[in-house]
Amino acid sequence: MPLDNLRLMVLLAVSLHVAFAGVRVNLSLFALSLQAAPVTVGSILSLLALLPMLFSVHAGRVIDRIGVRRPLLAGTTSVICGIGLAFLVPRLEMLFVVSCLVGSGFMLCHLAVNHIAGEVGRPQDRAMNFSLLALGFSTSGFLGPMIAGVAIDWIGHRYTFLLLGGFALLTLVGLLARRIEIPRHQALDPTGKKRRLSDLGRNRTLRYVFLVSGVLSPAWDLFAFVVPIHGSQIGLSATQIGMILGAFGAAIFCVRLMVPLLLHRVSEWRMLVVAMLSTGATYFVFPLVHGMPLLLTLAFILGMGLGGAQPMIMSLLYSTAPAGRGAEAVGVRSLIINMSQTGMPLLFGAVGGALGMTPVFWVMALCLIGSGYIARKR
Repeated sequence: MPLDNLRLMVLLAVSLHVAFAGVRVNLSLFALSLQAAPVTVGSILSLLALLPMLFSVHAGRVIDRIGVRRPLLAGTTSVICGIGLAFLVPRLEMLFVVSCLVGSGFMLCHLAVNHIAGEVGRPQDRAMNFSLLALGFSTSGFLGPMIAGVAIDWIGHRYTFLLLGGFALLTLVGLLARRIEIPRHQALDPTGKKRRLSDLGRNRTLRYVFLVSGVLSPAWDLFAFVVPIHGSQIGLSATQIGMILGAFGAAIFCVRLMVPLLLHRVSEWRMLVVAMLSTGATYFVFPLVHGMPLLLTLAFILGMGLGGAQPMIMSLLYSTAPAGRGAEAVGVRSLIINMSQTGMPLLFGAVGGALGMTPVFWVMALCLIGSGYIARKR
């Protein structure tokens, strides 16, 4: 698959991720506008990851076997259908169905796009491929919440869903107009043995990559889930909440621009340790701040801390995974992340409803700093 097709696929993935990131914000704020409790909002957001959690490993195996085109088309169509239901039936109970469709569809596309980045070019090109993909996702991570926040204030929640659906439709049109595929692995295991997850778990480096993903993922989830609630509680508008989420995405974009330079100076593991320590320290301060300038600054620091971690994790993952099982390894990572995204919003919502949001921030800060210290000692 030529590199120009990789760049095209990144552009299409960015368009789809704009829709996904915007829908995630709109789901939270729309549910809150319908007087939903924090635990209900958490339940809706957790469904974005429930089906991906259950099927990500199987989906990775399917992508290893049949290629990426059909999963990309099916996933994009699912996202479009979910957003369309939110527009046609703007009710609280429908948001649960919307969350399932959008989350599972984006999971399929995310696995397929990462598989493309891992398989295109030489092995030494993988870190750069994943940096390009991560840079694209950071762009959409900035644009999606910003577009959603401004659109909610101007045209309301329902038509914001319609606007975001247009970005997903652009991805589908691009996929239909240009055939994007990579070679399939016909013989995944020459011995004929059945593949098991335990085979991946026996790999020491893969175990640590999965462990770091499991620690960093809740930090992303906390920010995406708690900021709309925290912002609403301190009187911020939807536009201001979107700006805070957008500052986080902008920081991710900036740090990923620097990843190619950092690759020659800093090891992958050191970058991951710095991400955990800096994010933990910032989360201690975040709930104590109410002013927009400081909130934007802290969001930017959080984005800088977490933004460089994903390309390093993905590069380590594909470099260590057995031949022909790259997408499956990404599926295992997706399983870990989606377990966090399913359970953490429920936990955050329950704790936040009982004790307020400050303890949620502080517990996460302790987990990150403790994990970073252990990783640093090792």
